Amino acid sequence: MHKTGFLYDDIFLKHEMPPGHPERKERLTAILAGLEHAPFRNDLLHIPPRKASFEDISRVHTAPYIEKIKRFGSGYLDGDTFMSENSLEAALHAAGAVMEAVDRCKSGEIERAFCAVRPPGHHAEAGRAMGFCIFNNVAVGARYAQKIGYKKIFIIDFDVHHGNGTQHIFEEDDTVFYFSTHQIPLYPGTGYPEERGRGKGEGYTYNVPMPPGSGDKEFYAVYSEILPPLMEPFRPDIVLVSAGYDIHVNDPLASLQVTGEGLRNIVHNIVCCPLESGPVPFVFTLEGGYNLSALSEGVSITIEELLK
Repeated sequence: MHKTGFLYDDIFLKHEMPPGHPERKERLTAILAGLEHAPFRNDLLHIPPRKASFEDISRVHTAPYIEKIKRFGSGYLDGDTFMSENSLEAALHAAGAVMEAVDRCKSGEIERAFCAVRPPGHHAEAGRAMGFCIFNNVAVGARYAQKIGYKKIFIIDFDVHHGNGTQHIFEEDDTVFYFSTHQIPLYPGTGYPEERGRGKGEGYTYNVPMPPGSGDKEFYAVYSEILPPLMEPFRPDIVLVSAGYDIHVNDPLASLQVTGEGLRNIVHNIVCCPLESGPVPFVFTLEGGYNLSALSEGVSITIEELLK
């Protein structure tokens, strides 16, 4: 069994949304309820997230954007992304959760982690909020990982929406590989195969668009046949995963057909990807997922696979 951490704090419930907004606090309460009676619950190490500093955030986001978020207060940052009174605190802890998980992996206390956080992060660009995301949690975690000695970071994103922010933040960097599967056509309209990075980062971005209706079989082929030959030669020191459960057949915001078993295969193929350099830590962080029962089931399946 792998030593696996679960990072969560009630601050994430205080990121309040307007009525009817899909990115609501019930997403996390559903996850917690699903884990309450899970047979593996006591096998998890429950870890409180840290609060990221603005210096931590500045490794990814621009100074003008950080100042805007500090002063903003309440309201919509864009057509989808809402901030309430406690949203800044929640967003700093969401990014900090990934940092804390990376730290615990570095110390050897855990080998794998799941960060149950909100707001999500992968749409947040260096200088703007997008798609429910304020700070890019995985990107902040990746830069922190490099600060404490992890040199090469492999980011996998299986959210139904393309992680435009993560891709753009690292697209000129050959030390961070970004791999994404996502539905196309769909928001945000990025993530085509020809987007492969720029400059010295060319070849370190790999997008696999999935047409509407794609399901377990199509995703299995990607994660068992396409992903391993990319990961092995890159030889990552740590793998960070943007885990989006809106790929589920019952999710209201998309049109894919992935079942719980299909999700299990995705996670299994990620964590069991053979690397000649030896085992590496895996840190999963929550992105999308808006059908509460599918989300709860998906996270439980993910954690079960992380523990194996």
